[in-house]
Amino acid sequence: MESVLKSSKGVGFEKSTARLSRRQAQSKIMVGMTIISMILALTPLFSILGYVLVKGVSALNFDFFTELPAPPGEIGGGMANGIVGTFILLGLASVIGIPVGLMAGIFLSEYGRNRFGKFVSFLTDIMLGVPSIVVGIVVYGLVVLMMGGFSAYAGGMALAFIMIPAVTRTTEEMLKLVPNHMREAGLALGIPQWRVIMKIILPTALRGIITGVMLAIARVAGETAPLLFTAFGNMYWSHSLNQPIASMPVLIFNYAISPYAEWQAQAWAGALTLIMMVILLNVTARVITRKR
Repeated sequence: MESVLKSSKGVGFEKSTARLSRRQAQSKIMVGMTIISMILALTPLFSILGYVLVKGVSALNFDFFTELPAPPGEIGGGMANGIVGTFILLGLASVIGIPVGLMAGIFLSEYGRNRFGKFVSFLTDIMLGVPSIVVGIVVYGLVVLMMGGFSAYAGGMALAFIMIPAVTRTTEEMLKLVPNHMREAGLALGIPQWRVIMKIILPTALRGIITGVMLAIARVAGETAPLLFTAFGNMYWSHSLNQPIASMPVLIFNYAISPYAEWQAQAWAGALTLIMMVILLNVTARVITRKR
């Protein structure tokens, strides 16, 4: 009897050992596939960054950040007006898009469990998928034609329309991650719902919301098509927001399709500068929202 029990225990031990080895092998295979997928995903990113860095760093100098664009065919000049114009357009877009997106996200998360909320959510999903050039055409018809010309206001409005659905969806998802017991605890103390949202829910989800806002700003920073229909571009300094204004994406586009080697080199430098701006925005978001 003892020999039978020992043999059965030995067989069971061997089976469990075999199952453990099989699971370890499967785990190693899946980890290896994950690493390969990560490498495949990062390879195009670093290839683009490396290529732009190699092509653009040679044209970067102090004049690039301080001088206006040089006339066609001449050597020198820079994109100072485009850099300043890009920040102005992003500022206008943020002033419009961030508050609207935040309020829409709060509504969908806290008050959107009705037909109107479903309609707003459906509209947000549609706006997320609308091509940016379509947004530019719409703003051209609604703002540019009514104002009688291209302007920084129109460009900021176009970028805001692109930014709003991204901020809305990010805010909604971050607020939904806040546990319901925090809402219930605040309401149980007799605190009005709006105060619970402002004092408890929003601070809890603030890190994710700020990250989403920075990503939305980074996304619209490189948009070119809507600005061609709204802000249009300018080779000089803009002294009024009612006038056409220069921007990095439009200057890069114009320089890249030009036949002048100097402009093409500055297009690569502008692309590198724009990428660095986007990276800086993302790093800033991480620094601001990091846990202390």
